[in-house]
Amino acid sequence: MTASPQNDQSAPPPRRSAATRHAILAAARERFASDGYERATIRAIARDARIDPSMVMRYFGSKEGLLAAAVALDLRLPDLARVPRDEVGRALVGHFLGLWEENEELTAVLRVGATNEAGAERMRGIFQEQLLPVARQVCPDPEQVPARAALCAAQLLGLALTRYVLRLPPARALAREELVAWLGPTVQRYLTAPSP
Repeated sequence: MTASPQNDQSAPPPRRSAATRHAILAAARERFASDGYERATIRAIARDARIDPSMVMRYFGSKEGLLAAAVALDLRLPDLARVPRDEVGRALVGHFLGLWEENEELTAVLRVGATNEAGAERMRGIFQEQLLPVARQVCPDPEQVPARAALCAAQLLGLALTRYVLRLPPARALAREELVAWLGPTVQRYLTAPSP
C-alpha cells in the first residue's frame, strides 16, 4: 500500500510565497490593531488574508510568532553623523513624518503596541535596538542617552498617535513643514541641549 501524497514524509515542503506572507502580515496588523492581541484569532486573520488557518501556523508557528513578525520594523533611521549638529531634531522629525505617511503598517503597529503587552514589549525592543544608537551619536552625556531618547520617542509617538491613530483634526491639518518647524527644535533640545 502506498502512502498518499498528503502523508508522504519525503514530499517537499510547500513553497513559501512572499505574497502570502505579506498578506498574512497585513491582515495580522489590521486585526491586532482593531481587535487587540487577545481577541484577534488565527482564523480571523486567515480569513482576512484569504488563506487556510494552517498556513498562518506554517509560516509563523504560533500567534506569538505572528505578532513578533507583524511588529518587526526597520525604522531606517538616518546616520546623524552626516547631519549638521544643529539640524538633527528637524532631520529626525522629517524622517519620522516620512515613515508614518508612507507606511500604514506603522499605524497598525502603534495601535498594537498601545493595546497589548506583547506588542509594547516589541516596541520597547525597537526603541532599544534602533533609537538609542541614533541618540548616542549626538547626546552630550552618554549617561543621559536613554532619558533623552525616551523624550524624543514620547514626542514622536505622541505626534503619530494624535495625527495618524486618533486623527485629531488640528493635528491632521498641520502641514509637514509646520510640524517639522514646531517639533524639530523640541527634539533638538532633547538630544543636544545641556541638562536642565
